[in-house]
Amino acid sequence: MEHRGRLVALAYPVYFELLASVAAGIVNMVWVARLGPAAVAAVAVATNVENVLLGVVLMAGSGTTVLVARARGAGEPAAVRAAVRGGAALCALLVPPVAVGGYLLREPLARLLLGEGGAAGLAAGYFAVSLPGTAVFFAGHVVDGILKGAGNTRTPMRLAFLSNGLILVLDPLLIGVYGVAGAALATVLGRAVALAAGLYALRRDALLRAARAVPPAEGLGAALRRTTATGFPMAVDFAVRMAGTLVLVAVVARLGVAEVAAYGIATKAMYVATMAFYAVCQAAAIHTAHLLGTGRDARRAVGREVRLLGGALGAAAAVLLLLVAGPVMRAFGAAPEVAAAGALYLRCLGPYLVLMGVFIGLAGVFEGSGGTPLLARVTVAGVLVQLPLAYGLSGPAGLGLPGVCLGMALAMGGQCAALTALHRRALRPAGQEPSRLPSRAG
Repeated sequence: MEHRGRLVALAYPVYFELLASVAAGIVNMVWVARLGPAAVAAVAVATNVENVLLGVVLMAGSGTTVLVARARGAGEPAAVRAAVRGGAALCALLVPPVAVGGYLLREPLARLLLGEGGAAGLAAGYFAVSLPGTAVFFAGHVVDGILKGAGNTRTPMRLAFLSNGLILVLDPLLIGVYGVAGAALATVLGRAVALAAGLYALRRDALLRAARAVPPAEGLGAALRRTTATGFPMAVDFAVRMAGTLVLVAVVARLGVAEVAAYGIATKAMYVATMAFYAVCQAAAIHTAHLLGTGRDARRAVGREVRLLGGALGAAAAVLLLLVAGPVMRAFGAAPEVAAAGALYLRCLGPYLVLMGVFIGLAGVFEGSGGTPLLARVTVAGVLVQLPLAYGLSGPAGLGLPGVCLGMALAMGGQCAALTALHRRALRPAGQEPSRLPSRAG
């Protein structure tokens, strides 16, 4: 119960933070749906690309979170300062190639994902704004990561409310003037305001003020390398998972334009559930890293709690979507054939959601304890299995969108089994817990 209470206290602000972004994305899609199926398909693909890019900035954001949390547990402000500097430096290196390179390659990228039709042109217009806007997106994510590592998950939640509240106001105005590109512009402007507020919050945080008063524990180059080494496996794990989701668009595209639009809308609805899993994951990473910083190894107990929490959240989401799939799709204003396909997809997701809740929750323990290289390998293997399964079951087997769901569930079941086995193996030599470990602050 000790760990469960702390995990819930850390996780619920993260969930509302993530949910605010999902809600803004849903309202965004509702407005875009008025422009037709091609616009929906374009925005669905473009936002999935942004999810892949989130995996890139996780290298800086999540790596900084873990290192700051560990340094906080060890009571070493110099290590906190080094971790913050390392995260900021890594973000500064990541932004130019993504923002500039993405803008220059926006049209080939859109054609690669959507072919030569009108949807590709709309997606390219969205990319023309959203990809340069990754500078704001990346910086905001690192600011959130620093605050979370300091044990403050409520301020990032408030910043998300600010950002996405502005997006909700700007969406109808800018989409009405600029179409699909207006949706991207609203997102960038809302995030820019939240970034300014986040930088102000960093100046006021007590832990970070104390860290600024002491010399960093290591030079900038060493801090940059440490942040990269800590965050890179997390980035690989998330980017591979999101890339798999993006490739699934191509698998679904063989079934028809209505199915692509349905998949895009249904994925937005599914995020209401999956963001709860990622909230538990972030809470587990922060809590595990902080405990290890104090010298306490509670991975067994924390792993047990996150499996229970993730599985329960997944089961609740499965039941909810089973009951409300039809109304959810109709609420997006989708055409009847799109709504019917999307409702079927959501109703078939139950087993996948339960397994995903367990896997993502346990992944947080690996992230907080430095086990992400193993986690990344499991994710890569799972995506490599998922894609041919989804292709074979949806197309040649003739199951359509339910076949995609079945392929996802089978692959996720294998990932859950593998990660659970690795967790138990890692703890086997440790004996009884809690054990005392040397302090690693940064």
